[in-house]
Amino acid sequence: MSGFDSYSSPLSSRYASKEMSALFSPRTRYSTWRKLWLNLAIAEKELGLTAITDEAIEQLRANVTISDDEIKAASEQEKIVRHDVMSHVHVYGQTAPAAAGIIHLGATSCFVTDNADLIFLRDACDILIKKLVNVIDRLSQFALEYKDMPVLGWTHFQPAQLTTVGKRATLWLQEMLWDLRNIQRARDDLGLRGVKGTTGTQASFLALFDGNHDLVEALDERVVELLGFDYAYPVTGQTYSRKIDIDVVGPLASLGATAHKMATDLRLLANLKEVEEPFEKSQIGSSAMAYKRNPMRSERVCSLARHLTGLYQDTVQTASVQWFERTLDDSAIRRVSIPSAFLTADILLSTLLNITSGLVVYPKVIERRIMSELPFMATENIIMAMVQKGGDRQECHEQIRVLSHQAARVVKEEGGDNDLIERVKNTAYFAPVHADLDKLLDPSTFIGRAPQQTEKFVKVTVANALKPFAEHITTEKVELSV
Repeated sequence: MSGFDSYSSPLSSRYASKEMSALFSPRTRYSTWRKLWLNLAIAEKELGLTAITDEAIEQLRANVTISDDEIKAASEQEKIVRHDVMSHVHVYGQTAPAAAGIIHLGATSCFVTDNADLIFLRDACDILIKKLVNVIDRLSQFALEYKDMPVLGWTHFQPAQLTTVGKRATLWLQEMLWDLRNIQRARDDLGLRGVKGTTGTQASFLALFDGNHDLVEALDERVVELLGFDYAYPVTGQTYSRKIDIDVVGPLASLGATAHKMATDLRLLANLKEVEEPFEKSQIGSSAMAYKRNPMRSERVCSLARHLTGLYQDTVQTASVQWFERTLDDSAIRRVSIPSAFLTADILLSTLLNITSGLVVYPKVIERRIMSELPFMATENIIMAMVQKGGDRQECHEQIRVLSHQAARVVKEEGGDNDLIERVKNTAYFAPVHADLDKLLDPSTFIGRAPQQTEKFVKVTVANALKPFAEHITTEKVELSV
């Protein structure tokens, strides 16, 4: 059967990076199992199990990376024994015959499956963190570049007080910094299940070491050390607690919310024609409407972000229904939800990295929209200026109110431009401030401390957050395959 005759997940086949797809591939999974068996054997030999020879260790070490033929052989074996781990023990033993009798010695299946999953969680977080810091870096550059450019603010998607293009970007940035903190924290909190046996009591290892509790504890510590972790969870059932999955996928779901909010803002800005995501020369926006520049990248982010946030419920539900030392109803769903969460987060960050590397700003459109709304916002400034020239505030307020309603009628009922300032200029009552109107309407006087806030936030808060990750920041251009 052709590869085109069966379903494959678009997460891996269409969108995700090769790096993240490879991490959750069968080869990485089964090779990691072998790495665990190798290190278990090394630690057991170091602590005195004479049945494990140097030849066995060397054969295990030489064949840690599983071949295509071995994966196929294990798959055939599983059809017979209906057990994936034992199928791989059998095939590994054929490849490393000197070790066939000691592979998996004292261990339960979760020694390889759960410890491997924890390794994947750690390594997948590392991939995401590297991408996230680059998204933050490029977006911070954008924020600094446009920190002074006034733009109409929106509350309830209704015109509000002015902000700046750069200041708005800091709102996205701040949430990303929290995501970086949360993912890094979850990553650093990860331990291994370690060497715990079938129900977590280490009974099998206690038997191997003739009742020597110190050696069993030393074995647990040594395996953890060999695998590059700081610690093992002090107590487990047969599996590590599925609450750990909640702690890891939760920050990914939160990242999904951040991505969705930013991408939604960009979709709205694209409609306003103020800011757009990159649009390639040969890109087609619509099969029928050739003029269209649809924000397809941002739409993809929103689409997949919804999927990511929903996966959080898988981890919560799974953790809550585990019985006693374990059940197996966690297995199938975790094969789907855990890789999906990381693949989806990876896609979101790759897409955001592409977007933030080429955001397009249209200053003239922004200026025109500001000037269509600014006259109404400037009425308080005009009133204050009139009072400073000796005018009566209440009378001035009434004059400006009448003119504002007339201008609003032109805009809303006649579809015309906001002519409030022209009305003010043509009203003798406001003659004392006619010469000051241009100054009173300068957009830069309406943005408060937005430029200063943006600069300090980027140069202090963002810079401090990115400092530990400086080696991962690049200027490499990110192209999306589709």
